[in-house]
Amino acid sequence: MLFFIIAALVVAADQLTKFLVRANMSPGQSIPEEGIVRLTYVTNTGGAFGLFGNQTFLLLFTTGLGVIAILFYYRYLPFDSPLLRSGLALQLGGAIGNLIDRLLYRYVTDFVYIRVWHDFYWPAFNVADFSIVTGVIVLACSLLFFTKEKSQSA
Repeated sequence: MLFFIIAALVVAADQLTKFLVRANMSPGQSIPEEGIVRLTYVTNTGGAFGLFGNQTFLLLFTTGLGVIAILFYYRYLPFDSPLLRSGLALQLGGAIGNLIDRLLYRYVTDFVYIRVWHDFYWPAFNVADFSIVTGVIVLACSLLFFTKEKSQSA
């Protein structure tokens, strides 16, 4: 049950923050106007880093497959690991959050903008994107630790 609670919390946080950005900012607006971290309202018709721009059907299809794969993997996990399940839940919530945007608006609302070095900014992202990346990291760590424990006990 915790799996679905985590995923639902991610979707709720993602959709709430995107709603607040769309309701209170105009596209391209940044708060503050300068700084290392800014809220900047950006619409993204592509995938990660803007790849596959204006390929809504492709992105909807691949996201749908990803959601199905996560649910299938969750259902048939070969071992029980709360960390692994949490990583999958973060990925599921993030995928659903961005899927909702694509279905409703045909783009994803991004708003976190971070200056990495001088005038180089990381591409804008949102709660769903952050959740997906965090979920991948948690999943990788979980698999590495599980493999290590399994090989030591054999």
